[in-house]
Amino acid sequence: MASNRLNQLASHLSGNSALPTQIGIKSPDDVVIVSAVRTPLTKARRGGLKDTHHEVLLSAVLRGVTERAKLDPAMVDDVVVGNVTPPGGGAVLARMAMLHAGFPEKTSVMTLNRQCSSGLQAVAQVASAIRDGTIEIGIGAGVESMTSFYGKGGMGKNEFNQEMLQQQNVADCMIPMGITSENVARDFGITREQQDRFSAASHQKAAHARKNGYFKDEIVPVKTKFIDAKGNVTQVVISEDDGIRPETTFESLSKLRPAFDKSGSTTAGNASQLTDGAGAVLLMKRRRAIELGLPIMGKYITSATVGVPPRIMGVGPAYAIPAAVKKAGISTDDLDIIELNEAFASQAVYCIEKLGLDYNKVNPKGGAIAIGHPLGATGARQVSTLLTELKRTNKKLGATSMCIGTGMGMCAIFESE
Repeated sequence: MASNRLNQLASHLSGNSALPTQIGIKSPDDVVIVSAVRTPLTKARRGGLKDTHHEVLLSAVLRGVTERAKLDPAMVDDVVVGNVTPPGGGAVLARMAMLHAGFPEKTSVMTLNRQCSSGLQAVAQVASAIRDGTIEIGIGAGVESMTSFYGKGGMGKNEFNQEMLQQQNVADCMIPMGITSENVARDFGITREQQDRFSAASHQKAAHARKNGYFKDEIVPVKTKFIDAKGNVTQVVISEDDGIRPETTFESLSKLRPAFDKSGSTTAGNASQLTDGAGAVLLMKRRRAIELGLPIMGKYITSATVGVPPRIMGVGPAYAIPAAVKKAGISTDDLDIIELNEAFASQAVYCIEKLGLDYNKVNPKGGAIAIGHPLGATGARQVSTLLTELKRTNKKLGATSMCIGTGMGMCAIFESE
């Protein structure tokens, strides 16, 4: 049991001073999470947030993450925002959102783009800045309005250096994500049946979680407008994910045609959804949280990024997870919950099988196939989903991980309190 392993680790380390990031031991210098929230995730171009701008989504979680903690936004030193598709890297939009959310002009903000791990990279970057003393209090966030920006303004193949594209792994960086999924399925023998059964389970778990209110502690409702097909504008409050389909079964998924290759196995039903949403995580050192009387959700332990061949980018978590758990001084068996992004069922199944993970520990509330994958937001969303579920189930250790376009994987380790 993971709890026994924690006790063993604590006893082994008890002779040492309480250094930060030691699992099972609290130190004043630990980087802790005092609040982690997300918006509902809704279907791009069709869902409840389709008429909600990128900066409005971000403003909602920046305001929500401080309000949940009852922290004055003026105490936040820096905000790091992961996003992928906005023009200009979303820098102007992030500053607008931060100011709109009630943060003072003196609080700084930046954006970053490590594709699908951008939200988690933002959290890790803030944690590192807190750990080394650059800042005291920070927010790692992620946001994506795929309705607004996805598929717009991309570069065509002829706009790249043609000589460079003669190198195979360079050219492979341009392979469409759906084809990388097919490559993983073919190279490693992941069957259509495996993918569809995994996807049906994702919807069933997410539907169960939504029905029983397991998402409520992580979701910040969004007051916004919705424009219907006739152009009528309605003021609404979006409070639930709308991509979850409780009626989804293996049988219904098996009837769908391949989406990227006529002879392939990746379909619209066993791939992640295009989604709008945002997430935010508020971090500081333990001593600061105690001084301010703030509740502590959990502790950031460590993270790792690893590169893999671009043509099979989906295998990234199979290498990032072992790298992160090694840095944390644990094994994958010690993890109670693994939030593994379901970019495609092919790669998720591969990673689970490759690492010998317990399917019951992976995405207990469903994953991106059911909930959605707003590119820059997913990493921050997963932290909220993980920590609330660890608390609900009285478990301790968890990981968040995802594959990354162009061939990478990322993983972070957290301990619940």
